[in-house]
Amino acid sequence: MSNDSLSQLLNKAKHFRRDLGNKVHEDIVESIYDDAARIAKRAVDIDNKSISMGLDRAIDRVVTSRLYGFPLMMLLLTLVFWLTISGANVPSSMLATLFLDIIYPGLKSLSESLNISWWLDGLLIDGVYLAVGWVISVMLPPMAIFFPLFTLLEDLGYLPRIAFNLDNMFRKTGAHGKQALSMAMGWGCNAAGVISTRIIDSPRERLIAIITNNFSLCNGRWPTQILVATVFIGGLVPAHFAGVVSAMSVVAIAVLGILLTFLVSWALSRSILRGESSVFNMELPPYRMPHVWQTVYTSIIDRTLPVLWRAILWAVPAGALIWLTSNINIDNISFAEHVILLLDPFGFVIGLNGVILLAYILAIPANEIIVPTILMLTVLSSGIERIGLGAGVMFELDSLDVTLKVFEAGGWTLLTAVNLMLFSLIHNPCSTTIHTIYKETGSVKWTLVSTFLPLLMGFVITFLVAQVWRIIVN
Repeated sequence: MSNDSLSQLLNKAKHFRRDLGNKVHEDIVESIYDDAARIAKRAVDIDNKSISMGLDRAIDRVVTSRLYGFPLMMLLLTLVFWLTISGANVPSSMLATLFLDIIYPGLKSLSESLNISWWLDGLLIDGVYLAVGWVISVMLPPMAIFFPLFTLLEDLGYLPRIAFNLDNMFRKTGAHGKQALSMAMGWGCNAAGVISTRIIDSPRERLIAIITNNFSLCNGRWPTQILVATVFIGGLVPAHFAGVVSAMSVVAIAVLGILLTFLVSWALSRSILRGESSVFNMELPPYRMPHVWQTVYTSIIDRTLPVLWRAILWAVPAGALIWLTSNINIDNISFAEHVILLLDPFGFVIGLNGVILLAYILAIPANEIIVPTILMLTVLSSGIERIGLGAGVMFELDSLDVTLKVFEAGGWTLLTAVNLMLFSLIHNPCSTTIHTIYKETGSVKWTLVSTFLPLLMGFVITFLVAQVWRIIVN
């Protein structure tokens, strides 16, 4: 091939490449303009020169508005709580029947037939097994309902709107708007709430979210709140108002937890975690229909079961410790009774008693066993007969009237009930949450702060309430 022919061929190839590049460039530009035209047509009515919102924007005008956003948010979260609590009653009762009314007597009969020594029978069955059974019965159903509901709201696109609505309030406290999401997750489980703080990029603001997540009333504390509110607070009004008043008192405790979250976040951001709030730029995702069954499966596998497994691991030593303290005698009195007598004066000062304080010490691994532990210790220390199954054997009662009589025999008053509801909200995290905090922060210092700050606040607040109450009454 001659040089001229080669030169012509190269020139043709050059022109072809240039023309092809121009064509590709024109196609890209045309595609961009087409997309822009489609978006503009969706958002703007050119003929009338007025805004014509798409469905997403029309919904957001209500969901994120100053007037309707917060009431709608509270209504929706209340609905989630109601579905969780109401929906968990039946499966919790079924699990309790299975573990406590069917398997437990069977294990006791098997132990007796095998002539297992009384202390090993008590330690393993009355202690460890009952604690694990209570944790599964009380903890599994609410989590299996709450986490899927929470995940569905996330997939639907509503949770980012909650963060958007609360961003300004959290920013004023020196925290991050995404803390609204970890706070909401904490209502299902504080350990899960701590893990969910990973969505916050700023280490300082993430620490604030971790430390304050304990003020979210987790599902393990709802049974205590509901029982005490029903027995004591509901009893203050006529029967037809009792349910509403009891529910309102529990909601008031949950709202107090939100207020404490804001207050402690503000205090931390202006003291040991001082710093500037990071900019929170959020692109609100479009609303979309979630994949329900996939969401349910994922939330149970990724959230419910891992958290439940951790709680079970901590419940094992708790059950053993509860049985041992109730059955090891010193001078013909159980070790638990000695500790109760030692704690009673301090308990009186803060409007509680030694039984409640010991129950919270023994039940650090899981808030789910607080109520059966309190009932067992009350019967043990007050000498009530024909209630319960013996020392160290946790139980609950079906009758609210009998439950009230047990509490009254233990010296409970309305002040005891009110301060127990407050202390149930404001005390140290459970062992599962403490362990999770350490894993997430990698710091002993911040784990200790997260553990003892709410506990100290609980003591101070119940002390102040007790003093004011006694001044008013006297």
